[in-house]
Amino acid sequence: MNNMHPSVSVVVPVRDEVAAIKPLIHEIATAMADRDYEIIVVDDGSEDGTDRILQALAARMPRLRLHHHPRSRGQSTAIRSGVRLARASLVVTLDGDGQNPPDQIPLLLAPFATDLPGLGLVQGQRAVRRDSAAKRLASRLANGIRAALLHDGVRDSGCGLKAFRREAYLDLPFFDHIHRFMPAMMLREGWRVETVNVTHRPRLSGRSKYSNLARGLVGIPDLLGAAWLIRRSGRQGLAAPEPPQPRPAALGCEDVARP
Repeated sequence: MNNMHPSVSVVVPVRDEVAAIKPLIHEIATAMADRDYEIIVVDDGSEDGTDRILQALAARMPRLRLHHHPRSRGQSTAIRSGVRLARASLVVTLDGDGQNPPDQIPLLLAPFATDLPGLGLVQGQRAVRRDSAAKRLASRLANGIRAALLHDGVRDSGCGLKAFRREAYLDLPFFDHIHRFMPAMMLREGWRVETVNVTHRPRLSGRSKYSNLARGLVGIPDLLGAAWLIRRSGRQGLAAPEPPQPRPAALGCEDVARP
């Protein structure tokens, strides 16, 4: 591996996933075995010993880099911290709870090898969700409302499996929970968005960080804000400006040491 110039950075935000994180990291390494890659795990204020497991893994895995938030700052901020540390021009994200199978990562990366003009984001869409019936229903309703307001042509923007150009992501306006609105924000900036069907697994340990009610309450102002940003951009429907030309990603970001 070229330690300074990997071809893909895999960013994993994690909080209190002591049982899930070790097998997940090993699965990512297996899925990426034929590529130059790095794994960046952002520990978002875990209090269950997740950080100790990560430190032990990093001591044995030179491709694994760690960043720590002393207190939880939210998933979107954790992802942003990881992307800013990324040394590759392509970034993949997946959730730290193990529900996003790492063997789906090659499916997300494949469209970037086809030279699609202006491709900024490949969004995973869960073909079959392995969640409770209540969570699936809440998600279906939320996605319906989101699609009606944002017109981004994506039915499952909340799926954690995403691949995108680092420079495209860093050009997006940042707000809390932006990870749920990335397709719409990419289109707003003139990037092309593709979708890929991916698999999904049941949660085997830990618990969701949001109840259905909490997810809905925090999502309302963010959805309205995203719709406002799109309206102010002048973009109508799915029409997008001419895609920007990708620029080389900034390289050589340094890790931030744990306090």
